[in-house]
Amino acid sequence: MNFNSPGQVVIAGTAAAVARAVEQAKDAGAKLAKHLPVSVPSHCALMHPAAERMRERLKQMKIETPRIPVLHNAHVRAENDADAIRDALVRQVESPVRWVETIQKMTAEGVDKLVECGPGKVLTGLNKRINKTTQTLSVYDPETLRQARAALGV
Repeated sequence: MNFNSPGQVVIAGTAAAVARAVEQAKDAGAKLAKHLPVSVPSHCALMHPAAERMRERLKQMKIETPRIPVLHNAHVRAENDADAIRDALVRQVESPVRWVETIQKMTAEGVDKLVECGPGKVLTGLNKRINKTTQTLSVYDPETLRQARAALGV
């Protein structure tokens, strides 16, 4: 499950359960309810076997203390201890994404600019719905990277 923005929640589960939920949401008057074409039911209990495999792999990796705070959106906290970071990463595989709370926490801690890196602008749109005063810069090609760097003064 993802708590993406006020009014937007994404659910995960078996294909049949999601199909039933989409129909129930439509029947209840949802503005939009649709099946998303994804390959796995991310962020739900069905991912537990993958989470356990990830736990085993992460045990073999050296994790250093982050130089900047990294909020884990499974529990909306920053971790500094390597074992706590590993646990947060594993939990994220099968825990709801608490994006709204994550953005709210960053804003409360003084963050006023965010950078979305990737092929789209999904998070940029979500962030505008969560907090209109926090600027999100979307970086997806050399020109938008230049613009983001200029806006950030780097």
